[in-house]
Amino acid sequence: MNKYLAAACAAIIGFSTSASALDVTIHYIQQEVKALPTLSNLDPVADDLGRQGAQLALEDNTTTGRFLGHSYEIEVTTVPEDGDFAGAVAQALSDTDLIVLDAPAELITLAADLPAATDALLFNVSAPERHLRDKACRANVLHTLPSRAMRADALMQFFVKRRWTDIAMIKGTQPEDQAFASALDTSARKFGLSLGAQKTWAFDADMRRNAAQEVPIFTQDLGKYDVLLVADEANDFARYIPFNTWHPRPVAGAEGLTAKAWDRVVEQWGAAQLQSRFTEHSGRAMQDRDYAAWAAIRTIGEAVTRTQAGDAPTLRAFILSDAFELAGFKGRPLTYRAWNGQMRQPIALAHRGALVASAPLEGFLHQRNELDTLGLDKPESACSVFD
Repeated sequence: MNKYLAAACAAIIGFSTSASALDVTIHYIQQEVKALPTLSNLDPVADDLGRQGAQLALEDNTTTGRFLGHSYEIEVTTVPEDGDFAGAVAQALSDTDLIVLDAPAELITLAADLPAATDALLFNVSAPERHLRDKACRANVLHTLPSRAMRADALMQFFVKRRWTDIAMIKGTQPEDQAFASALDTSARKFGLSLGAQKTWAFDADMRRNAAQEVPIFTQDLGKYDVLLVADEANDFARYIPFNTWHPRPVAGAEGLTAKAWDRVVEQWGAAQLQSRFTEHSGRAMQDRDYAAWAAIRTIGEAVTRTQAGDAPTLRAFILSDAFELAGFKGRPLTYRAWNGQMRQPIALAHRGALVASAPLEGFLHQRNELDTLGLDKPESACSVFD
C-alpha cells in the first residue's frame, strides 16, 4: 500500500470512533496584480493560479473529512488592483479565523497586523520575500511558498556538488530580479562560493529576432566561468540566454537549471498522481503557487484531522509542533520551522524537460533537519515573535 494512503487510513481508523462533527471554513483572498510585461507569450500567467491548487486540496480534505464528520468549505475573494484588500481580509475574518493570502508581501503584512487577525491563522502562498521570514515576520503568518533564499540555496548546493566555483550572473532591472540576485549572492557566500562578473540586462530590443546577435556580444566580457546565473523572475529575457552565450556554459536561475517548489516534470514519490489529478481538475500543469495553496489547505486539513479541532490557536500550535507532518509528494515529510513559520520542503532542480535533482542534496547535513540547509536557519533569522 502507498505509504501516504496508509498514513491517511491510519488517521481515519484512529480518529473515526471519537471524532466530532466540525464545519471548517477557509477564506482564500487573492489580490489581482498587474503582470510584468514580457516579450514572449509562450508561457502565459494563468488567471486561476493558486486557486486551483486550493480547490484540489479541498477535495483531498473532504475525502478524509467525510469519514470523520468534518466538512470543509473555501470562500474565494478576488480583490481588483485598486480594491480594498484590508477590507476584504477584515470581512473574511468576521466569518473565519483561517485565511489563505495570495498577495504581495506588503499586503501580507497589512493583513497580519489587522486587530481582528491577532488570533487568526494566515497562510502566505505567494510572497517569497526574505523579510517576511526574518525581521518583518508575523506570529500569525505561516509560509508555504519557498523563499527566494531557499531556491538560491538549492542552486548553490548543486554548484558545490558539481564543483562549479566560478559563477557569473546577469540580472534584470525589476525589483524582483534585484531581490533574487541578492539572494543568489548571499547564498553563494553561505556555501563558500562567490559571484564573479555581473551585468544588468537593460535591453529593450526584441530578442525574439536579435538574441543570436546580441547575447554573444553582451556575455563576451563576463570572462571565464563555470555556470551563468540569470536573475529574471518574469522570465522576460532569460529564455533567450541559453545556447547564445559567448562561452558555451550551463545556464541556471530563471532558465536552464531552475529551482522551484513544484514543476510538471516531478514524477517521483507519488507526484505523478498529484500532477494528473491537478491537470484533470484545471486543464493545465501545477505551478509553484498552486502547490503552495494546495499545501496550505492540506496543512489545515491534516491539523484538523489530528487535533479534532477547528480553531486557529489550536491548529497553529499543532502545526508548529514536532508532531505535525504533511505528506507532500516530495519524498520527505513537510514540517514547519517553529522560529519563523516557513514550511520545510525539498526544492526541485529541473530544466524544462526533466527533474535533475532534489535539494537538499546528499552531503549537506544539519543538526536538526537537512531541509534547514535551505533558506534562513534559526541562527540567521531575526524573527523573534514565534518564541
